[in-house]
Amino acid sequence: MRQAEVIYKKELAGILTQLDDGSFIFRYHDLWYNNSGKPAISLTLPKRRQEYTSEFLFPFFYNMLPEGSNKQVVCFELRIDPKDEFGLLLATARFDTIGAIQIKKID
Repeated sequence: MRQAEVIYKKELAGILTQLDDGSFIFRYHDLWYNNSGKPAISLTLPKRRQEYTSEFLFPFFYNMLPEGSNKQVVCFELRIDPKDEFGLLLATARFDTIGAIQIKKID
């Protein structure tokens, strides 16, 4: 199992988990979910539910990944298997992302 904090504008919004079977869970943090003033992190992950599950990396997070030659270079330099989408997300979405979301690995 691997986990990461999902940070929205420098505040903890939720936890993204990859289970040992490769499936994923995204769960809004209790304080974020219960605060009506805090937005959903994505239109595809509305705050109507606190927890979402998927057999694959959620499209919202998948779209944060580098593509093409950028992906090849990152995977080569950081020795990440190109099929390890969660590992790639952890490596690339920690600091420099487009938008308000950052992904930080939980050790």
